[in-house]
Amino acid sequence: MVSTTQPQVMRATGIESGYGRVQVLWGAGLDVRAKESVVLLGANGAGKSTLLKVIVGLMPAWKGSVQLDPDDVTSWRTDKRFRRGMAYMSEIGVFTGLSIDENLRVGGQFIEKSALRTRMEELYAYFPDLAHRRGALAGSLSGGQRKMLGMAKALASSPGLLVMDEPSAGLSPLFVGQVIDVLKKFRESGLAMLIAEQNIAFLDLADRVFTLEGGRIRFEGSVAELEADDSLHKAYFGLA
Repeated sequence: MVSTTQPQVMRATGIESGYGRVQVLWGAGLDVRAKESVVLLGANGAGKSTLLKVIVGLMPAWKGSVQLDPDDVTSWRTDKRFRRGMAYMSEIGVFTGLSIDENLRVGGQFIEKSALRTRMEELYAYFPDLAHRRGALAGSLSGGQRKMLGMAKALASSPGLLVMDEPSAGLSPLFVGQVIDVLKKFRESGLAMLIAEQNIAFLDLADRVFTLEGGRIRFEGSVAELEADDSLHKAYFGLA
């Protein structure tokens, strides 16, 4: 488990938000520390996507705050948060009408062109299947290849914190394993990650786990602590 003395990369505190008059989040909060992988575990409808959208600025916080060390970014636009070192991968993750190369350029639009060129070559080395088809439309890729492109696009800006919404969505167990293997490599490089999932296979990446139920955080701790809790074990280890 990562030491609690490590500096925080991001902290969301007391988040309340929703859609129209429908409240989805009720005082939810979590934090990610430097070089740490955090998994936000919960079933469909728990509010995971909503919380991530508030963290990256795609939805407003009705109450609460989001800090991106050392700044309070609660009122910041999404693009400003991205310039500050945050990146986001939604379930869809790519622009299907753009080529692989163009998707990466969109992902890295906030860094210098020379740095982006270098970064793209680094990413193509990580994702050789994409390197062979740089000019192909993202819409022509398989589901697994699109997911890999979505990760590469999010990583194009060399972020300090990668926020991912259900990277397992729509993937076979084989591709889920490949996604986890790739993320392990970036984790080893020191990238901080926040991954919202309902697939417990992603616990292989987790330094800490938060569970979200009914828009409220119900648990924070290590994977071992999660497994040791009988009620939580029954609730979550049937989700994979």
